Amino acid sequence: MEVKLKRIYDDATKDDGVRILVDRVWPRGVSKEKANLDEWMKEIGPSKELRKWFNHEVDKFAIFKKKYEKELQSGAQKANYDQLKQMQKENKTITLLFGAKDETHNQAVVIKEMLEKHT
Repeated sequence: MEVKLKRIYDDATKDDGVRILVDRVWPRGVSKEKANLDEWMKEIGPSKELRKWFNHEVDKFAIFKKKYEKELQSGAQKANYDQLKQMQKENKTITLLFGAKDETHNQAVVIKEMLEKHT
């Protein structure tokens, strides 16, 4: 059960497994066909308030991570997170897709770490 991360702007490959977009907002400039998605879990994304506060500012990432983990465990995102955990169990590989330019400071990184911690 491998969890991969990939920008949605990168080409799909056969070793991606199940491709899941974990952004609340559809990424600019990507058609639904080009995205080649199996699932769009927009409700798993950070709350609007948290997303706007974080604003992809690296120095806020540690606090963002703590707040977002809390949302995934007890907020409106919990149902989607639980569904994602089930998908992880049922598939050899899942790839979490995101639109952010920063590949190390985004919500997909937080989700991946949580999934790997709880398996």
